[in-house]
Amino acid sequence: MVTATIVAPATAPGRGGVGIVRISGPLAARIARQFLGALPAPRHARYGAFRDERGEIMDSGLALYFPAPHSCTGEDVLELHAHGSPIVLDLLVKRAVSLGARLARPGEFSERAFLNGKLDLAQAEAVADLIASGTEQAARAAQRSLQGEFSARVNALVERITALRAHVEAAIDFAEEDLDFLTQGKVAARLDAIEAELVAIRRAARQGSLLSEGLRVVIAGQPNVGKSSLLNRLAGRDAAIVTATPGTTRDVLREHIQLDGLPLHIMDTAGLRESADPIEQEGIRRAREEIARADRVLLLVDDRAGVGAAERDIIQQLPADVPRTIVYNKIDLSGHEPWLRESPLPPRDVEIGLSAKTGAGMELLIEHLKQGAGYQEQAAGIFSARRRHLDALQRAHSALAGARAQLQKKTASELLAEELRQAQNALSEITGAFTTEDLLGKIFSSFCIGK
Repeated sequence: MVTATIVAPATAPGRGGVGIVRISGPLAARIARQFLGALPAPRHARYGAFRDERGEIMDSGLALYFPAPHSCTGEDVLELHAHGSPIVLDLLVKRAVSLGARLARPGEFSERAFLNGKLDLAQAEAVADLIASGTEQAARAAQRSLQGEFSARVNALVERITALRAHVEAAIDFAEEDLDFLTQGKVAARLDAIEAELVAIRRAARQGSLLSEGLRVVIAGQPNVGKSSLLNRLAGRDAAIVTATPGTTRDVLREHIQLDGLPLHIMDTAGLRESADPIEQEGIRRAREEIARADRVLLLVDDRAGVGAAERDIIQQLPADVPRTIVYNKIDLSGHEPWLRESPLPPRDVEIGLSAKTGAGMELLIEHLKQGAGYQEQAAGIFSARRRHLDALQRAHSALAGARAQLQKKTASELLAEELRQAQNALSEITGAFTTEDLLGKIFSSFCIGK
């Protein structure tokens, strides 16, 4: 199928020494001749002038031509390496559009690489993760996924499930041969091995997801308990205004920091209380929205007052499925030493005593956040992963649990085969071997232009 020719800057917005314009599609060769007067030799850099429709020079630089299928997208690709002025790059893009190309959508180059078999879906996502990596560990993990380590482990597991499924379906087809495989231990043993490998992949993917997407932590509590002070202490700078006046924070404040290589998206929210102020009410509404999306909630309490009726009401309103930690702040004023212990309050959350003002007890909080996330600073062989991958792995695990239940009940073999098919499809979503157009659109729309 003939596709449109697309064009976009492949370098980040702004000024730089070099800027790259990438063109991919069936018109790439013709556009190259219009720019340069001749088609560059494949995969050889050619220096020349880039000319407009009147033959005037817009800029001079290097041009590289990659004929299909030996290119990043699997199509004919032309790259123009010009001076990194936004004006110059815009002129080159406009010239390409006048010659028949159209502006690329976000992630469309990577999408074409996936559709043309140059990358699978997990590798394509790793490209975006590598670009967005904020730590050395995240960059290394993304590079491993880009090289196919994650995909190889998933594909190997899919093959094992497929082989077991074929064995089960063969027994269904040849039931007259009296192949009572359910009473033999071979199927159960193979299922055990598959589940063990899936658990190992999930553990590694969880680490990869933390590195690529980070941990979302929301600081909540009543007004004037030190939420903004804690945000500033974690961020290492005065990111939020701190005053003695309750209700200073009206909107959600976001900071992106690192805790020993773990990306942390931390949000300071408006104080949770009844208010007649419409602006403060909106801040409280947004605070509750962020709490619902959090990976962990830090509920701040003034250590001098302790947990009272207002705090108990907040605890009851917190989502049951969101982990939370009760942080007793201002121990510098109460005279207590830092502590970490299990709360006596249902559902027995962890309690930490600290001072956001002096920093006492902060190391307890930082270590608690890392342990609560399951983060291992020196974990080897970690590959980048996303939340959708974790969801697919969870669904595959549930399907395998269903298969085991059918095996133990010795019910119809068709039900066992169906559970294995569900596990196979869930895992295949990770690499894109089994997917939908809606999923592809959602994934690639989050990419930057030019990738």
